[in-house]
Amino acid sequence: MAHRRIRKFNTADTYPEQNLDNDLCQAVVTEGGKTVYLRGQCPQNLDDARNIDSHDPVEQTHKVMQNIQQLIEEAGGRMEHLVKVVVYITDVRHREAVYRTMGLYIKGVYPVSTGLVVQALARPEWLVEIDGTAVIPE
Repeated sequence: MAHRRIRKFNTADTYPEQNLDNDLCQAVVTEGGKTVYLRGQCPQNLDDARNIDSHDPVEQTHKVMQNIQQLIEEAGGRMEHLVKVVVYITDVRHREAVYRTMGLYIKGVYPVSTGLVVQALARPEWLVEIDGTAVIPE
């Protein structure tokens, strides 16, 4: 792994009452390299900004995470270079679905994570938005 991850944990242990499986950590230490700050990614295509045709939080999260992966790769990195995510959801009832789906993309990565429930996102049909930071080693 390119970065030092401090106090790794899995959300299955932290939130036993929820059906989650996210590899996260309390802190990430990076040295050198280039930092990639990602705009909040929403369930839309990167090339034409068209929304995907779904109001399902799982499908929306897949698209969001695919966008994050694509952008990191376009910057010359890999998902293992992801060091931080901030997850915005509009309904706390979608939390488990969103986090389970996100967990598929960050398995073994252990970024730090902050989650927020917000009143709304930029478009009313969006249920989830995730921004991220990656550090690609030299």
